[in-house]
Amino acid sequence: MSNLERKPVEVICRESGSSSVEVLEPRLVPLGGPRALTVQRTLPQRARSLVGAWCFADAYGPTLAPAPMGMNTPPHPHTGLQTVSWLVAGDVLHHDSVGSTQLVSPGQLNLMTAGHGIAHSEQSPPGHGPTLHGVQLWTALPDDARSVAPHFEHHPDLPVLAGSGATITVIMGELDGQRSPAEVYSPLVGAEADLAAGADARLPLRPEWEYAALALAGQAEVDGVALAPGPLLYLGLGRSDLTLRADRAARLLLIGGEPFAEHLVMWWNFVGRDHEDIVEAREQWMAADRRFGPVPGYPGAPLAAPSMPSTRLRPRGRQR
Repeated sequence: MSNLERKPVEVICRESGSSSVEVLEPRLVPLGGPRALTVQRTLPQRARSLVGAWCFADAYGPTLAPAPMGMNTPPHPHTGLQTVSWLVAGDVLHHDSVGSTQLVSPGQLNLMTAGHGIAHSEQSPPGHGPTLHGVQLWTALPDDARSVAPHFEHHPDLPVLAGSGATITVIMGELDGQRSPAEVYSPLVGAEADLAAGADARLPLRPEWEYAALALAGQAEVDGVALAPGPLLYLGLGRSDLTLRADRAARLLLIGGEPFAEHLVMWWNFVGRDHEDIVEAREQWMAADRRFGPVPGYPGAPLAAPSMPSTRLRPRGRQR
C-alpha cells in the first residue's frame, strides 16, 4: 500500500522507551480521492516512530469496499523496506515490477522486500466481496540489507501456536519456538492472536525486545489494559511474558523486535539514510528509471510523487 498523503511529512525516528505502557491514538488518513479508503495510522507518529524494525502500520475496516473498484492503489515505488500485507476479510490482488502477480486472502502473508527499489499496485480482484478488513505494515531494512535485490514472497501456510483459548499465527519472525518461513532482516516478530470467548493466554516474550499490540476485532485485555480497535498499545522493553484475555471473541496483532538503532529518514514511500537518498529515489521514480521498473497488469498510470518539502530532511536516530 502507498502512503497517498499529498504532503507527506518527514518522519524522525526516535528512541524507544522502557516497559511503561503508552496508548498511541490513530490518525485517520484517506487513501485517494473523494471515495477513498480511510485507514487508521498508528505508526509512525510524533510520540513513537518505531517498534523494533516496524516503522508503519495502517489498519482498515471492516468497511464496505468502495464500489465498483474496491481497493485501487496505482503503481508506486518503495525503497529500503519490506511491506507486510495481512487481511482479516476480503482479498487483494498484488502486481509488482519483478513480475509477481498474487492474490492474498485472510490468513495468508504477502511480503514484498523493496530493497534497492521496487514498484507495485494493489487492487480488489474482479468480483470482489463488499468488505475489506486488514492491516498494512512496513519494516525498515537495516543498512547492510537496504540495497538487496527486490523480491516478493507469498506464504499461505504459517506456523500456529494454540492453547488457553488462543490461536496464535506467527506471521513474521519467531515466537515461542515457532518461526515464520518469511525472510526477515532484523530480529523481530509479527503475530496474530485469535482469541475465543473466555481466552486466558500467556505468551513468552524476550525482555530485550520491545513490543506493541493492535486490536483488529473485538476487545481484549493485554496485560490488564483494555484494548479495542483503533489505538496501538506500546508495551516497551523488559517483558518476559504477556497475558491476553477476552470475554468475547477478539483478534489482536502483536509486533515487536530488537530496538532498531540506525538513523533513518522516512518520506512518502521511501526509507533512506539521508536527504540525498530520498531526493534520488523520487527523481528516479518520476523519470521512470529502471531502478523501479513498470508494473505489468495494472490498467492505469502510476502515482506521481509529491513535491519535496522546502526544508532539508534530517536523519535521526533513536535518541529523543
